[in-house]
Amino acid sequence: MSEPGWFAQGSRVAVLTAEPIGRPLDYRAPEGGCREGAFVEVPLGPRKVLGVVWGPGEGGFDAAKLRSVSRVFDVAPMRGELREFLVRMGEYTMTPLPQVLRLATRAPGLGDPPGMRKIYRLGDQEPARMTDARARVLDVLQEHGGAGFHLGELAHLAGVTTQVVKGLVKTGALVEAEVPRDLPFPRLDPDLPGKELSEAQAAAAEALRAGCGGYSTTLLKGVTGSGKTEVYLEAVAECLRKGRQALVLLPEIALSSEFLSRVEARFGALPGEWHSGVTQSERRRLWKACGAGEVQLVVGARSALFLPFRDLGLIVVDEEHDSSYKQEEGVLYNARDMAVLRASGCSAQVVLASATPSLETWANAEGGKYKRLDLGARFGTAELPEMAAIDMRDEAIESAHWIGPTLVKEVVSRIALGQQAMLFLNRRGYAPVTICRACGHQIGCDHCDARMVEHRFLKRLVCHQCGETKPIPTKCPSCEVEGKLAPVGPGVERLAEEVAERFPDARVAVLSSDLFGSARALKEKIAEIAEGEADIIIGTQIVAKGHNFPRLTLVGVIDADLGLQGSDLRAAEKTFQLMRQVAGRAGRAEEKGVALLQTYQPEHPVIRAILGGDEEAFWAQEAAARQAQGVPPYGRMAGIILSGPDLQPLFEIGNHLARNDAALRRIGAQVFGPAPAPIARVRGRHRVRMLVKAEKGAPLQAALKGWLKGLKLPPNARLAVDIDPQSFL
Repeated sequence: MSEPGWFAQGSRVAVLTAEPIGRPLDYRAPEGGCREGAFVEVPLGPRKVLGVVWGPGEGGFDAAKLRSVSRVFDVAPMRGELREFLVRMGEYTMTPLPQVLRLATRAPGLGDPPGMRKIYRLGDQEPARMTDARARVLDVLQEHGGAGFHLGELAHLAGVTTQVVKGLVKTGALVEAEVPRDLPFPRLDPDLPGKELSEAQAAAAEALRAGCGGYSTTLLKGVTGSGKTEVYLEAVAECLRKGRQALVLLPEIALSSEFLSRVEARFGALPGEWHSGVTQSERRRLWKACGAGEVQLVVGARSALFLPFRDLGLIVVDEEHDSSYKQEEGVLYNARDMAVLRASGCSAQVVLASATPSLETWANAEGGKYKRLDLGARFGTAELPEMAAIDMRDEAIESAHWIGPTLVKEVVSRIALGQQAMLFLNRRGYAPVTICRACGHQIGCDHCDARMVEHRFLKRLVCHQCGETKPIPTKCPSCEVEGKLAPVGPGVERLAEEVAERFPDARVAVLSSDLFGSARALKEKIAEIAEGEADIIIGTQIVAKGHNFPRLTLVGVIDADLGLQGSDLRAAEKTFQLMRQVAGRAGRAEEKGVALLQTYQPEHPVIRAILGGDEEAFWAQEAAARQAQGVPPYGRMAGIILSGPDLQPLFEIGNHLARNDAALRRIGAQVFGPAPAPIARVRGRHRVRMLVKAEKGAPLQAALKGWLKGLKLPPNARLAVDIDPQSFL
């Protein structure tokens, strides 16, 4: 009798591929058979594609016409918990299962044989002639127990040229050998001593350790600089002691460098990394090691959630409130929520860490669905920064300048003390709008209904919707008058010009994601700033995320009102989080920090809440307002995005849906729209939005499925469903 989950040669198996077919297809099991969850290659039409054995075949198709699985890849099969997670995620986000599977099969070259590389080891001969250089090479190898090194690494460690190493091979003192390129991941030691914890940190760490071994979700809320990382690393240690794997999600690649150093200091080795800055061969190596249980800890971006862990015991979502955890293209999902879903299926613990949690997480903790741990003070001698508003209505500020006299004076005093100042403006580029002073034309993108942003460092105009760029023109594209184009409003590049003018002797660093060609370059710049190699830091929201600049004592927010504009239901929450996070960069060492917010609305409730420091009062007030409106997290929402090359058919579809909404009315849901999206055209495609609003407990997905069933879309038109939308653009 065959074992459960094993399919003998020739038996019927269902294989799910990432191709847009919508369901698994039946194949014959290959010679030697295959296991449920196996990664396989199957013929599909004239091509061969990657798939996963999803279970026994459904039948109903002539067995004689079934094609056979071409080959089984030599990797660990996809575990049942991951397959179940993908199914549940597809149902929740209303995404076809093949599309969800694609997220879990983004490992290049799974079928490739392991690459080989040359290494150099000790041989059994003594060189006839010994030199200092040769002796240093042999000493390095003996110190490391004869372990092999690749050519450049061995030469570097010994302080010699590569020719010295190759010369030793000719004498027989060294042996050249080929080994697999995919080296094993180093073992992390959870029993190495961690940093000394404060009483509050130790209590929180003990609570997290006690939660290891089963499913739970905990909000770890602590002011910036309170040591949340050290606390959850103790949960990682406990997870590793139990022989299980851990995953830490970070919102920005730029954060990973400092974090990896902290992991290495705590556990004696580096974890696995998974993000867009990792090479393809490293991605393949990590993917395979996850499935084999050979990597204990992975640090990565949101897509790391879909790695095939053998025994996932802990997921940490750091800066859980961050909007970058929401995937806004392709499969629309929130990695924070999907982390909770995945953990519930594999008996793992989830830690949601933030100084300013999302209202969804705060409400779940208030309602008892999540546990909550608080760290109320900064670690050691560091104190929270003082916060104050600068009323810009009272500032005598020059035209085309944005740093008021009060803030200028504060920056000067910090530089004089050898400290650092940060000027924060959440707007990339040089200027958000370029206008013609002759005819009033504003230069827009040719493919989107969006203004192009001048990036003077790049000498180009850039569309922040589709990425289209064009050279900065010398004459107006509308009236063709020369020399009348002018930038309007500030971006960080224009702010940098003003800083150079006002503080000519200061060393200035500009941190904006678009100014760095690679993640490595950005990491290096952040490390330089932390070492004190800048007096003034100018940055967008990338500077608000977890960086530790010990000499930074002043944060100046250039336009604190910027996020309060528009009708986003999360505007107050996002502004509050961003201002508190960026202010938290100041005074993280011995010197006390100050955060100054330039605002034209100091009496605005959100500005008052930011300055007042009573975060719980802010969340309670925001929660009450959302509850009264019946919107998330106290109600449910789904966005419907219709897109296509022609506008009229989209409105016709939208109006048809709005008229035939019986399936939604049955659950008490309301339909709003259709209406043009705020940015109504992106990449040449028109966009029309609808919004569905329902009560908290309503079966929204089932109703939406019934509502959209049988809908016929014209050619080139697409419909996307966004459950729990974060953005309404």
